[in-house]
Order: sequence, then C-alpha cells, then structure tokens
Amino acid sequence: MWDFSVTKSLVIMGRTAPFIIFRVIVYFVIAVFFVAVTGTGAGLGYAVAGFGDAGQRATGALWGGGIGFALTAGVIFFMREYLLYVVKAGHIAVMVEALDGRSLPRGQSQIAYARTIVADHFGQTSVLFGIDQLVKGVLRVVTGLLEGILTLVPIPGLNNIAGLIRGYLKIAVGLLDEVILAHAFRHRSDNPWASAREALVLYGQNAKPMMINAAWVTLFVYGLSFIAFLLMLAPAAAVVYLIPGAWSAGGFIFAILFAWAIKAALIEPFAIACLLQAFFKVTDGQQPNPAWEAKLDGASEKFRKMGQQATAWMGGHTGTGAKV
Repeated sequence: MWDFSVTKSLVIMGRTAPFIIFRVIVYFVIAVFFVAVTGTGAGLGYAVAGFGDAGQRATGALWGGGIGFALTAGVIFFMREYLLYVVKAGHIAVMVEALDGRSLPRGQSQIAYARTIVADHFGQTSVLFGIDQLVKGVLRVVTGLLEGILTLVPIPGLNNIAGLIRGYLKIAVGLLDEVILAHAFRHRSDNPWASAREALVLYGQNAKPMMINAAWVTLFVYGLSFIAFLLMLAPAAAVVYLIPGAWSAGGFIFAILFAWAIKAALIEPFAIACLLQAFFKVTDGQQPNPAWEAKLDGASEKFRKMGQQATAWMGGHTGTGAKV
C-alpha cells in the first residue's frame, strides 16, 4: 500500500526530540506573535475609532487587526530562508542520520550538530533557499508530465476525475521538496546543485510510487491538521473575546494559525519521516536514468539552471563533485 512505516516515523521523531521541541518553540512563538500583533492592531484601531458609533469602532478594530496581521505575515515572509536553513533542513539532516542508524547528540547539541551538517553541504542560506525554489519548480513540471498522461486516456468523464487528481497532486508535491534536499545529506554530496538534480531524476523515474506514497501522507497530514484546527477553535475564541470590538472573524483565523503551528511543528516532521523512508526505499540501488534527465532538461528551464549552477559550483570548489 505504501513504502514507509508509521511506527518507524514516530521512532525517528523520538530520536530527534530536541528538534521537535525546537520546532514547537519556533512555530508557536510565530503563532503567538501573529495573534499579539493582530490583537494589538485591532485594539489600536478600536481606540482610534473610539469616538464613533459601534459600527465605526468595529470597523476600526477590523482594519487595525488586518494591518497587524499583514505586517506580521511580511516579517515571516522575510524569515523563510532562516526557517528553511535552521529549522527544516537541520531537522531533515538529523532525520537522515537517524534513518541510516547513526548516533545523534542529545539536547541542544543536536541542533548545533545539524547546523554544521547543513553548512557543510549547502554553505550559505541563500544557496539552500535557491536550490529549494528551483526544486519546487521542477517538481511542478514532473507533476505536469503526469497530468499530461491523464489527458491522453480516452475515458468518458475522466476530465472531471483528472481535475481532482491534478489538485491532489499539487498538494502532495508540496511535501516532496524537502525530501529532495535529503539526498545530499545521505550521500555526503559536496555539490548540492548536482545532488538535487540527481534526486529529481530519481524522483521522476519513480514518480508513480512516490506520488502514491505522497498521496497517503497528504491524507494523514490534512486529516490531522483538520483535527488540530477543531481543537484550536476554543482557545482561539477565548483570545478573540479579549480583543476589543469582538472581531468575529478572529476566532476562525486564530484557530487556523494555531493549527498551522501544530502542523509545522509536529505533523510535518512525521510526514517528512514517512516520505524519506519511501524515497530511500524506492530509489535504493538505482542510478539516474539518462532518458529522464534528458526529459527534464527539455521540459524545465529550472532544471537546466540547476545544471549550470552545478558546473559553476565545481569550478568554484576545487576537486568537488557530487559524491553519489
């Protein structure tokens, strides 16, 4: 049915518990920051409109809350490179070590250890972020190739089914970009661009089993996220009650924020642990298929750019190459 063990994923999360705790702190601080700035903005908006009627005060609270939310979202947007480098990539690095049976430091030293691994393989945050963005683009191309196959099958009513499948594929692909980055950690690659290209080719030639695994994991992720959202409705409503102007939409928005924090801190690591197992299992012992590499070269400008970056990386790092 799938190529991963739920039990093993939970064991991996246990072995990387310092990172789980780190993720909980980071993402819940972000969620609380969102709520605090949004609430403060709503309070200020309510106060500014304090001399108006009830409708004007409610409008002021709405505008103030909206501005606070937008400002916080902007700050998080500019932090995304840091989050990818320190939190996500670091956790993937120690997950790979755990999956390969290597010993891991305990406590805070595990986070420092992971940061060293990431720095050794990717150098600066900009390199990792650049690779991640290109990987996402290439994954969308692979998904597009799979979608194209659906349109060639002459089955009545398939277009409606294909539309649902396309939407689901897009969601599932969102979980795979970090798995591609794991390839460099596992194979001790010193050329991250070449390693990412190779991992994408391996993914392409195993797209069917990987998409099946990703589909199952996506079901788990969104099912658990929905449960988290329901659980967060009550505390979110309590927070809204404290905000002047009774911002009616706040409870729903804050519940989504708290559920997002749970998803990012606890559910996503479980999903990544599952997909890492699947990717390592289905690609074990395989070599990149030149036909798939040529197909991606022809279909994706981003994939070709990764090849150019891989060549440039070799030129700037004497004696380096992808150790795979």
